[in-house]
Amino acid sequence: MPKMILIGAAALALLPVGGAVVLQAAEPPAAAAPADPAAAFGAREAVQQISLSPSGAKVAFIAPGPGRATALFVADVAGGEAKQILSANGDPDRLSGCHWSSETRIVCSIFMVVKTAGEIVNVSRMIAVDAAGGNLKLLSRDHRVYDAYVAFSGGEVIDWLPDENGAVLMGRQYVPEERMGTHLQDNREGYGVDRLDTSSLSTKPVEPPHKEAVEYISDGRGNVRIMGSRPSTSTGYDRPTITYYYRARGSNDWKQLGVYNSLTGEGFNPYAVDPDKDVAYGLKNVGGRYAFISVALDGSGKETIVFQHPRVDVDRPLRIGRRDRVVGVTYATDKREAAYFDLQLQSLAAALSKALPGLPLVEFIDSSTDESKLLIFAHSDTDPGRYYLFDRGTKQLAELMLKRPDLEGARLATVRAITYKAADGTDIPAYLTLPPGSTGKNLPAIVMPHGGPASRDEWGFDWLPQYFASRGYAVLQPNYRGSSGYGDIWFQDNGFKSWRVAMSDVVDAGRWLASQGIADRSKLAIFGWSYGGYAALQSSVVDPDIFKAIVAVAPVTDLAMATEEWRNFSNWTIERDWIGTGPQVREGSPAQNADRIKAPVLIFHGDLDRNVSVAESRLMDDRLHSAGKSSQLVVYPGLDHQLDDGTARTDMLRRADAFLRQTLKLP
Repeated sequence: MPKMILIGAAALALLPVGGAVVLQAAEPPAAAAPADPAAAFGAREAVQQISLSPSGAKVAFIAPGPGRATALFVADVAGGEAKQILSANGDPDRLSGCHWSSETRIVCSIFMVVKTAGEIVNVSRMIAVDAAGGNLKLLSRDHRVYDAYVAFSGGEVIDWLPDENGAVLMGRQYVPEERMGTHLQDNREGYGVDRLDTSSLSTKPVEPPHKEAVEYISDGRGNVRIMGSRPSTSTGYDRPTITYYYRARGSNDWKQLGVYNSLTGEGFNPYAVDPDKDVAYGLKNVGGRYAFISVALDGSGKETIVFQHPRVDVDRPLRIGRRDRVVGVTYATDKREAAYFDLQLQSLAAALSKALPGLPLVEFIDSSTDESKLLIFAHSDTDPGRYYLFDRGTKQLAELMLKRPDLEGARLATVRAITYKAADGTDIPAYLTLPPGSTGKNLPAIVMPHGGPASRDEWGFDWLPQYFASRGYAVLQPNYRGSSGYGDIWFQDNGFKSWRVAMSDVVDAGRWLASQGIADRSKLAIFGWSYGGYAALQSSVVDPDIFKAIVAVAPVTDLAMATEEWRNFSNWTIERDWIGTGPQVREGSPAQNADRIKAPVLIFHGDLDRNVSVAESRLMDDRLHSAGKSSQLVVYPGLDHQLDDGTARTDMLRRADAFLRQTLKLP
């Protein structure tokens, strides 16, 4: 039995008191520092993904195995030991998502990073397995000997058909055959939709494959209502625009819904269909910020703003149940927030966030088919999170398991939302994490810019700053200009084209730490992953004197090389236009300006990284050595961009801490 399982723990009573909900729970254990911080924080999450069975009686969850392995477990929520029914060794296959197609059948996605014909590619396949184990079957279309090429995508489930026992609507990729001397070859090509029985594999075509189709959206009742089509250029590369088509209720004809530009974010990007209201829900940029929009599917095309926040972008819809019912939207201000359209869920979420001690962030992860039982995840900055099952009939809340059992009882650092002034007077939002129990003054400190750059940091538990806080560092995570979530003006032209502004904000984060007396100027470092690694290096090109030590994980180091890495893929022109061209490419590449960097550099990278080639880190390391600088490069064989391996992550944390202590002359 995996040690993360707490199934069988006594249910916690939720007692209605004057319309509120009060949780009766034992006091948490006394907090202490982990015996081995690198191993505790470097361990992968014990629950990587979880789902609830249609009846609400069982859960299926993916847990890490040794190294990079993953395993699927099934357990009764009433109690008992979890049973492992499936495993993947991570070399290269790993489980990336498992959901119930019936009470006795589970559908899983298998993700792989493989090297073929000199290129690293991401590959996925869909399978089904009995909840008791066994009867494993491939749901993706299998590769045939005469196929013209290999389909890397294994498709996806677009409708779980909750009224049908074990059948799903599945988007599947069709590859035409190439064989001579016969008229029997299958010439179907593109992305289509099939109704598929996950046990017998009985298949019925629902939507024929369309060569340019990239997306289908159903109404949760077995009807495909929206199709997204992305045309190619004359040279075979993808265009940034996706044209969406819809079907009116009861019709088989496709009509144009709108055009969405994935590069600029312009246009309506649909996410779901509400069959009762006969509308499509999605995001659209309105006045410089993403709003949640409904578009009528009755032919009128009427647009209605369902929800818009005055300061930040709406991220995505909140959905629940086997019909993926839209129940609200979510967005992040200083903290993650939700706007619920379902008033009962809104009331319950508010009550739970108050009732659960120290767990203000409450998310509805899944539900039984009738939504009488809810799978809940509650977490905070000082608690990595706990999964609960809530019975709406009995008002009982039972704790199921922990997200990170290795940190149970550990004393974690609080995270505070702050702003600091950039050089031009702009207030930059950021998150400050101080070592538990520290005075917050004269500390070794780390500026930790996030990746993306079309991303942002937010309040909550984050294993990287928490680890370094446990080792005595103050950590500041800036949402520099170029971050997403704050609207067009903040996003600029993205953090690559607008790197000068982004790097200035990152440098000013270090200056602020020193000006506030939080950081000892001689003990100020920078740590970043992906674009964050780029920012760690490039900010030290912009201001070589601010940071005394640099740690970069899987960093972009050369913008021209980052573009060329996609030359043999259909999205190459999109990547090129995203990063940009012209003099800023060389000026914005730390590998081309390595002679300006003064601080010692430590770089980590996996050699199966599809996002950012390990060649970029090797180039950076070579350029630094050629310029007479101090540089170390650690390469992890067989790992991709995420370094999704507990042993590797533990090693990285230990090496990074040792490097910082030696470079900054810490005890």
